[in-house]
Amino acid sequence: MEHHPVPTTVLWDIDGTLVMNASSPGNLYHLALERAVGRDLTLRVGHQHGRTDAGLIAEHVRAHAFEDTIIPTVSRHLRDLTAERHASGDHRSPVPGATALLTRFAELGWRNGLLTGNSEYRARVKLAGAGFDEGLFDWDHSYFGDTEVERADVTTRAAVELAGTRAVIVGDTPRDGEAADAAGIPFLAVATGVFDVEALRVTNAVTVARDCRVDAALIEDAIAALPPLR
Repeated sequence: MEHHPVPTTVLWDIDGTLVMNASSPGNLYHLALERAVGRDLTLRVGHQHGRTDAGLIAEHVRAHAFEDTIIPTVSRHLRDLTAERHASGDHRSPVPGATALLTRFAELGWRNGLLTGNSEYRARVKLAGAGFDEGLFDWDHSYFGDTEVERADVTTRAAVELAGTRAVIVGDTPRDGEAADAAGIPFLAVATGVFDVEALRVTNAVTVARDCRVDAALIEDAIAALPPLR
C-alpha cells in the first residue's frame, strides 16, 4: 500500500505576523463607523490586537450605543476605506523573513493558508500592498474573520475542515493562541507584533520565535514535529 504523507497547512495571521502593524490601526474602524452614521464621533475604543474585523466593528458600534443592524454598513465602509488607502499608496511592510519562509514551506509541499480577523478582500489588499505574491497562499484553505465576532469561531471552522491533517496557527498575539487552543489547533508564536517573546511565553505555543528570519529553522522544525489534528 502506498503511503501518502498527511497534508500540512500553516495558517498565518496577517497583521503583526506577515505584515508589520499599522501605526494607528484602530482608526479605520472608527472612520468606517463615522461614514456609516454620517457624522463625527468621539473615539471610544482603543485598538485590540488579535480581534476580528467583525468583533472590532461591533465594539465600536456598541460603544456609541448604536444598533447592531448597522454593522454590515460599517463593514462596507471599512472595505472602501481599505481600497482608498491602498490606492493612495499607503502600504505596509512585510515582516522580515516572512516571504522566504512562505517560499520554503511551499517547496516542502506545505500549504500556506491564512487565518485572520480580516475579510478576504482586506487580506488580499494588505498582502499585495506589502509586496507578497498572492500565489504563495492557498486561498481554499484560508479562514477570514469578517463575519465572526469571536476569533475562536474562525479557528473552530478551520479545525473542522482540517481534521485528520497537520495544521498550525502562526500568530503574534496571546489572543491568537487562545483562539487556537479553543479549537484544538497547535499555536506557534512569533514576536513580530506588539507582544515580545516573554509576553508570548505565557501562551500554550509549541514554540516562540523572535521573528521569521533568525528563527526560521526553529519554526520549520516545530511544525514538522506536530502530529495530525485529532
